[in-house]
Amino acid sequence: MEQDFELEWQKMLNGEVYAAGMPQFLDRLMAVREKIRDYNDLRPSDKEGLATALRSILGSCGEKVIVNQPFRCDYGENISIGNDVIINFNCTILDEAHVSIGNHVFIGPNVSIYTACHPLEAAERNRHVQWAEGVTIGNDVWIGGSVTILPGVHIGDGCVIGSGAVVVRDIPARHLAVGNPARPIRKI
Repeated sequence: MEQDFELEWQKMLNGEVYAAGMPQFLDRLMAVREKIRDYNDLRPSDKEGLATALRSILGSCGEKVIVNQPFRCDYGENISIGNDVIINFNCTILDEAHVSIGNHVFIGPNVSIYTACHPLEAAERNRHVQWAEGVTIGNDVWIGGSVTILPGVHIGDGCVIGSGAVVVRDIPARHLAVGNPARPIRKI
């Protein structure tokens, strides 16, 4: 049974359709939620405790990283964060696939980053199958407040994503992108 789960976990990471309804997925989600609760309950002044707790959740975490509470993610281990990153309040990252956040990135409040994808057909969704597509945020990026980043998106180095944007496709390096769906409106 554990071997079956490891196969499904690998399918998830590879972007293949996988059986998300297996109890082991829920077990992992619950274990991470316990860690996140502990993180979110720490005093904001406990910088060392916050750093230790965050590193226990994330796959990798650089130096000078601030993630304001509350923070939410699914597995955590599929998230890598570079150096000198600030993530503001109420960030949600659904990391069924890898989420890479570069160096010198500012992420505003209420930002959501999604990698999980679900079938359009109800019968397929009801079988609890899904797949995931990774998200990459380059270096020197500023993501405005209340931005939603959808599965499979790559945001290039030096981009600014305007508040409230819904990013559904790649944004080339050094562009300002705004709107729903987000579109590059000028080079920076």
